[in-house]
Amino acid sequence: MTKKEFTPVIGLEIHIELETKRKMFCDCPADHFNKEPNTQTCPVCLGLPGALPVPNKEAIRRTILLALALKCRLNKSTWFDRKNYFYPDLPKGYQISQFFRPLGIKGQINLDDGKAIRIKEIHLEEDTAKSLIVEKQRQLDFNKSGVPLIEVVSEPDLKDASEAKNYAQKIHRLVKALKISSADMEKGQMRLEANISLKKSPQDPLPNYKVEIKNINSFRYLHDAIIFEINRQAKLLLAGKRVPQETRGYNAAKKITYSQRSKEEAYEYRYFPEPDIPPLRLDKLFNLKELAQKLPKLPEEAKQNLQDQYGLTDYQADIISRKYPDKGEETLKIAVEDKITVSDTANAIINRVYPLEKLTPKEFVNHLKKARSINLISGQDLAKIIQKTIKNQPKAVADYKLGKKTAFDFLIGKVQQEAKGKADITQTKKLLASFLKI
Repeated sequence: MTKKEFTPVIGLEIHIELETKRKMFCDCPADHFNKEPNTQTCPVCLGLPGALPVPNKEAIRRTILLALALKCRLNKSTWFDRKNYFYPDLPKGYQISQFFRPLGIKGQINLDDGKAIRIKEIHLEEDTAKSLIVEKQRQLDFNKSGVPLIEVVSEPDLKDASEAKNYAQKIHRLVKALKISSADMEKGQMRLEANISLKKSPQDPLPNYKVEIKNINSFRYLHDAIIFEINRQAKLLLAGKRVPQETRGYNAAKKITYSQRSKEEAYEYRYFPEPDIPPLRLDKLFNLKELAQKLPKLPEEAKQNLQDQYGLTDYQADIISRKYPDKGEETLKIAVEDKITVSDTANAIINRVYPLEKLTPKEFVNHLKKARSINLISGQDLAKIIQKTIKNQPKAVADYKLGKKTAFDFLIGKVQQEAKGKADITQTKKLLASFLKI
């Protein structure tokens, strides 16, 4: 048996910090990034004896929005639980989380290729303190302790690193579209954890172990960590060794995972209902039907609408719906009314010929109209720009020759960028196609 013959079993746990004004169970500010350490604390988030938690209603509402967008079934009767474990960043010896009745269960999201990935559950909990090692001493900042944290748990439906990366990106886009969090991974607002094991055959039952890679903060790192871990486990299994169930970290510089501690089973956390918070009735707290009706246009729906209504390519629709969910469609609508072609407008948006994020849709279109009144670049001058672009974009050229149609749109955009939006688009397409055939 070779490494390639193993079947990976991959599930993701995605943690998302909610951007509410207050923390999950107290009135301390939730915005902790770059604040003076330990200046946003109180007896509740410090875990002092006798302090009583009060749930943040807005955090619950935002979690419900994500659960609805992921087609989850809501547990209308729910409660919080205590997850008991001892670690320096958890002063009271337990975390208020959800185990028995999470807010949402049995959801689904589709990957780019249409494959459905099942969502096991979505639950709400409090974040822990920030733990740092400074000059061989552990230091704790409790500003982050108690910040509302959603955990989205997938079923082990992912088969490789690319699918896992695509799934995480889909969740990221959805969170941003719902405006429940900026999900800035550099600030730690979205953290990825992958559970990985290997089967000898696709028909085998789930393995009796899993390895969890904790606190990954980029999609690329997630991809690379999973590839390394699959290869590491395959080597152990091929050598007749057992893969220990454990928690591992990821070293991005070396592109390796490393052992941190043995992985706990659920029973080791000794979950039990949080005695200081009464059970919740979601349908008493919120008009759930109204929340569902007021969901914004979701990323896949917005992308498909741009393709159906304006005939955009998959590449164009993907970028505009992702980067300009609020302004993109309105800009295209105004441009069409002003007799500017959809293709020209889309390429101008994508290549930031004018910064749409700083302009209203009408202002953006006015800039395009002014550019059209100026003599467009064509002929030999345009040919030189296209040849320069081809030389500077070898990967896109190679992708195009491999049959990737989106690479052609990308190159057109780069030509327009080089020409500062003044390239004759009709000639650009003809000349570019001609040069790429050589």
